[in-house]
Amino acid sequence: MSVKADLFQSPDYFKVDELLTEEHLMIRDAVRSYVKKEISPIIEKYAQEATFPEHIVKQLGALGCFGPTVPVAYGGGGLDYISYGLMMQELERGDSGIRSTASVQGSLVMFPIYAYGSEEQKQKYLPRLASGEWLGCFGLTEPDHGSDPSSMVTHFEEDGDHVILNGAKMWISNAPFSQVAVVWAKNEEGVVQGLIVERGMEGFSTPTTHGKWSLRASATGELVFDNVRVPKQNILPGVKGMKGPLSCLNKARYGIAWGVVGAAMDCYDTALRYAKERTQFGKPIAGFQLQQKKLAEMITEITKAQLLNWRLGVLMNEGKATPQQVSMAKRNSCYIATQICRDARQMLGGMGITGEYPVMRHMMNLESVITYEGTHDVHLLITGMDVTGINAFK
Repeated sequence: MSVKADLFQSPDYFKVDELLTEEHLMIRDAVRSYVKKEISPIIEKYAQEATFPEHIVKQLGALGCFGPTVPVAYGGGGLDYISYGLMMQELERGDSGIRSTASVQGSLVMFPIYAYGSEEQKQKYLPRLASGEWLGCFGLTEPDHGSDPSSMVTHFEEDGDHVILNGAKMWISNAPFSQVAVVWAKNEEGVVQGLIVERGMEGFSTPTTHGKWSLRASATGELVFDNVRVPKQNILPGVKGMKGPLSCLNKARYGIAWGVVGAAMDCYDTALRYAKERTQFGKPIAGFQLQQKKLAEMITEITKAQLLNWRLGVLMNEGKATPQQVSMAKRNSCYIATQICRDARQMLGGMGITGEYPVMRHMMNLESVITYEGTHDVHLLITGMDVTGINAFK
């Protein structure tokens, strides 16, 4: 497959860049340049072959995309949440699977170790994860328990200085290549706790998930625990109950809210450029009303999402953002991104399904992103419960 030049130009209809600091713009542009140079030339090949570009892990670490909000003392970037969001936006503009690799590492692995881990755990794991020396994964979803994780059956029992872990997790990003897994399981009292499980522990395996039509350049697998002996010192001491995993998901959903806007921007930019170049009935298709309608709606929704994400980032920096606000942003961004991808695919006609353009790849990826870490409907009900005070989940 021939490699086309990455001509992406970021849409900024309401001059959102003027709301960003010089540091924000510098970080955003650095990641954008990295994606153009290192991701765009290879991503179609890896997606077509359904393989993970493992070599990018250390590149992402060197770029500071792993745990950017974690303090510098532990190997992180010590940056704010708008910086983190912009990084995820640019990575997902390249590919959702690449952003998944980074957001899992930062929000679902490094964050819980930093927030709830012992000092010894922080010193041992965080610098290696931040640099990309180690890759991590997050074990919450089970084969029979997705949207209702509190019903998990993975559990552990005490055995001297160790615990014995049994169970399985499914749909785990990064699993086949991870050196460590932050796993959520129930203790003997039925209370959820987090454990750090390391590759090489006897009885721990990570079978790869095959046959995906989505996130094909991302590594997905299972976590299987067959009487795995985990040292008690690997239990996260700072949290018990569902607060632990849900707080991690809150951070990851924030990154998704920014990330998928990057995918939407890429599809819009591709469709706009194609519409100006593609001639039918004697003029560029950009000159027809129905195509202008699609483009106008795309840029409107992108702009609204950009402004919502920026405001959410400010609230995150101030410690004022609620999980419900994050849910709204995740749901909104995923929804508008899927619609924009579909409209862009139609505008490109038959070319839209080929690997010569990124649209179909984004479109397939977003079918996963709109589902994982809280489905579209679940996030709607979170907002509904927040505004009515009535729980509709049961």
